[in-house]
This record gives sequence, C-alpha cells and structure tokens, in this order.
Amino acid sequence: MRTRLAGSIAAVALLAAGCGGGTKLLTGNPESGLQANAPQAAQKLGFPSVATKNTTRVGGGDPTADAAAVALAVYPSAAAGTHPQVVTIASSDDWQASIAAGALMAPPIRAPILLSGPSSLPSASSDALAALAPTGSGAVAGAQVIRVGNVPTPRGLRSASVGGSDPFALAAAVDRFASAARGKTSSNVLIASADDPAYAMPAAGWAAESGDPVLFVTGASVPQATRQALLAHQSPHIYVLGPPGVVPNSVLSQLAKYGSVKRVSGADPVANAVAFAVYRDPPCPNGQPCGHIPGSFGWAMRSPGHGYVLVNSHRPLDAAAAAPLSGSGGYGPILLVDDPSTLPKSVLNFFLDYGTPAYSQYGPTAAVYNHAWVIGDPSAVSVGVQAQLDSLLEVVPQGK
Repeated sequence: MRTRLAGSIAAVALLAAGCGGGTKLLTGNPESGLQANAPQAAQKLGFPSVATKNTTRVGGGDPTADAAAVALAVYPSAAAGTHPQVVTIASSDDWQASIAAGALMAPPIRAPILLSGPSSLPSASSDALAALAPTGSGAVAGAQVIRVGNVPTPRGLRSASVGGSDPFALAAAVDRFASAARGKTSSNVLIASADDPAYAMPAAGWAAESGDPVLFVTGASVPQATRQALLAHQSPHIYVLGPPGVVPNSVLSQLAKYGSVKRVSGADPVANAVAFAVYRDPPCPNGQPCGHIPGSFGWAMRSPGHGYVLVNSHRPLDAAAAAPLSGSGGYGPILLVDDPSTLPKSVLNFFLDYGTPAYSQYGPTAAVYNHAWVIGDPSAVSVGVQAQLDSLLEVVPQGK
C-alpha cells in the first residue's frame, strides 16, 4: 500500500499559514521555496516533525486546529472533484457527541469534521470551511453543513441540525440522522463509557470507516436515549469498548435486553485501543491473520500493509478530529499514547507483532506498505515517538 503524502503535507502547511485568532496549528510553520544556502533548510521545510517516510503529522496545538487540517488533508479542495459535499461542525464542548459524529464520515454522507464552540466559528474552522466549499449532499437533502450540538450556523450555507438535550441524546440523534441518510439502521452498535473518554476515543475511527453508531452509557445504567436508539436497531450486535472497571458487567446485562453483547477489553485505554485494532467478530480462523470483510465487525489488524492514526489519550477531541483519516486513505484504527515522550509498550508490541512489512526475493517494490498519521503537535506526541514509529513501519527484508 503506497500513500500519497505530498498533497496532505501541503494542505496542513497551507492551513498553518492561514490560521489566526489564537488557534495554533503548527510549532514552526513549514516554509516552501527554500534554497540550498538557507540555514536549517530541511527543518524549515518541516522535516522530520511534519513528515517522515512512513508518517505524517497533523501538528495542531489543539483539536480544533487538528480537525481543520485533517479535513483539508482528506478533501484538499484545490481542484474539481476534491471538495466534500457536506461538512460536519461538531461541538468542542461535547466530546461524546463529537466522537459519535465520526459516523457521518462513512458513506453515504462522507462529511469531514470541524469543531466549534457555541458562539462563533474559530478561525481555523471558518478558514477551513471556506476552503472546503462543500457542494451539497443529496443524501442529506442538499445540506452543505451538518451542525451537531450547540454550534453556530454558518452564513450562506444550507445546514441541517442534529440536536439533543445531553450527550446521550445527541449521540442517539447522530445515529438517527445517519440511519435516515443510509435508508436503514446498522446491524452493529458500539457502546462506550460517557465517563472515561480515553476508552471511547477509538470508536470515532471505526464509526468513520463503518458507519456503525457510537452510543454511550454511564457506569451504572443505560440512559433512556441510548435504550431507544438500541430498540430502533432491532436486536443489533452490541460491542462494548472497555473493561468491567469502565463499563460494569451489570450494564452489559442491561444492554443484553436489546441485542447480543460482546466486550472488547484492555487493561488501560492504550491496551484497549490495541485490543480493538486486532479484534474481529467472527474471530479470524485459528487466530491467523485475516481482514475485515462484509458482515464482520472490527479492524482485524493482524498483518502489515495498513494505515494507522496515533492520538494522545488526554486529548479526546483529537479522536473526533482524526476520525476522517480512519474512514479514508489508509483506513486505519486510532491508537493511543498516554505519555507524549514514550511509545507505549502495548503499541510497540502491536507493531512488532503485526505492523512490520517484509519483502521477499522480488524486492521492496512488491511489498505492502504502512503509513501512520500522528495527531497533534510535539506536546501531544513527541518527534522522538514519531521517529520510533517511522522505524517500526519501515519495510524490511524477510527474515530480519
């Protein structure tokens, strides 16, 4: 799998130059057109922090900037056919609804996500929206913008509104909206904790790839809005993200009234994200590598040649911002770091076990390839971690 990086890097760099209003996109904006005698020319061009041979960084100082850059990386909007039909604007005050909004990136809507508070669009979002210039989507009655939660209505654009009285109702409303656009409900539903965002973050990427909704529970019960949404899915397959300490077995028992229930579990948020990345239902035969196929649930990332998205677990809105990268291009799961300066052991072992491609006597041009997106500036994921990740993703000769 080869990944085209040049357009994505250019989109990120262009937005960096155009953002204002206090939203910092990159630490040290990349410069173009540098000549051979320019001091530190390589670093000023953005290497290695913006990109390495196997990674690309979206270097936002906050999730709003990251979302704007991701939207332009997914939809460069610089030539005919590269604009989105519709764009989601999700509430930066509601991480649950913003993660649930990842499902709007899946077909048939295909909406990238921008973030905003209630009063006015941040400059990063407004500048990106102007560049994206959505054309209007027939799947959502010609709307150019989908407003999720308490966010402004952009002038001059046709908008649809998804509202709810609390995060549970908002997530359920996103589900209804996506189901109406698709013409049917999905057979799978993700359940995440509304109290522990780090465990919920990987759901945003899967929702963007599959269209499966993300609904929320508390540590004690299944809220009414979630119950009603599950009833609408008519006995779905329900997949719960997180161990019993996050979503207790008593809550699983309540969920079992609405469909079959299975848990995807890890000892901590980082390990849970890895467990979700390798999960598939039905399981891969004999534990062997296999892929996600129609009718199955889960990434089933047990072989190299894929895309990945690396996000800091302490920035939950970055999962929403990055979700469109899981639903396009390299189509890969969201993995987490909990310390900006360290690649967690469970993530390291994941790549050692499944992520390093090898080539045979036919040479590297016949191999499969990996690519990872790194989300956030170096305070979220250090350049050292990015460099280590780049090395893990590199194709190597067989047997090494």
